[in-house]
Amino acid sequence: MKDQIQEEIIEEFALFDDWLDKYDYLIGLSDTLPLIDAAHKSEKYIIEGCQSRVWVDARLDGRKVYYSADSDAIIVKGLLALLVRALSGRTPQEIIDTELYFIEAIGLKENLSPTRGNGLLATIKQMRLYALAFQSTQE
Repeated sequence: MKDQIQEEIIEEFALFDDWLDKYDYLIGLSDTLPLIDAAHKSEKYIIEGCQSRVWVDARLDGRKVYYSADSDAIIVKGLLALLVRALSGRTPQEIIDTELYFIEAIGLKENLSPTRGNGLLATIKQMRLYALAFQSTQE
């Protein structure tokens, strides 16, 4: 099933021919990241398995989940901005069910180092765990 936000991301990255330009764009996206509250930049919110330091938090507002995040690496902040954009503002069930196909479609999978790739997967897993926790409180 097509997802409007992911399709927009794919279209944006399609404008660039080489990965240096895509990395520049990714770095620029880091400015759009809803930053995690400074009080949440603690061990409790850190994502294990990431090469850089990454923090992710989530809040339930009504029936929708909204994420905030930060990292000490600028490219990772761009990656986080993409994940937050793709998953925020959805219900917990929608987050659990969303297949993040844009990652492969824009070529991220083969253009990230193995440690960055593992960190990306760990971050997605944590975002889904937040959604699962919120879902259990709604039932």
